[in-house]
Amino acid sequence: MTVELVPLATARITLKEPLILEGTPMGTRMIFEVSEAEYFGDRLAGKLKGQAAADWLLVGPNNVGTLDIRATLETHDGALIYSAYKGRTDLSIAGSPIYVAPLYETGDERYLWLSKIQCVAKGIVEDNILNYEIYELK
Repeated sequence: MTVELVPLATARITLKEPLILEGTPMGTRMIFEVSEAEYFGDRLAGKLKGQAAADWLLVGPNNVGTLDIRATLETHDGALIYSAYKGRTDLSIAGSPIYVAPLYETGDERYLWLSKIQCVAKGIVEDNILNYEIYELK
C-alpha cells in the first residue's frame, strides 16, 4: 500500500513574539500567537479569522518541540473552517523543519470534504514567519 500526497495549500503564518513559561511541570511552554495567516491553493485559499489562533509549543528536556495549534480560517468565498493540529520539531538543530498533521472542520457544504480527510504538512520558520506546504493523505 502506497501513501499518496495530494497538494492542498501553502500557508504563510506570521507569529508574534512568544510568551515563555520556563520550568513548568511539563517543560518550557512557549505560546506563539498568530497575527496573520494566509492559505494559498486551488483547493483551499483564505485568511485567519478572528484573534483566537496560537501555537502552544512545549519544549521537553531533550529539545523536542511538541506543537499544539488551533485557528479559524475564512476562505476566499466566505466559509469558516476550524483547524487543529499537532506536530513535532527538533529544536536541538537550528532551522529544523516542523512536521504537523492538520485536521479541518466545517459545516459549510462546499468544504465538507475537508472534514473527511487527514493532512500532513512541513514547515520552516524564518524571522517569525512560518511557511507550510500542506498535503492531503490518500
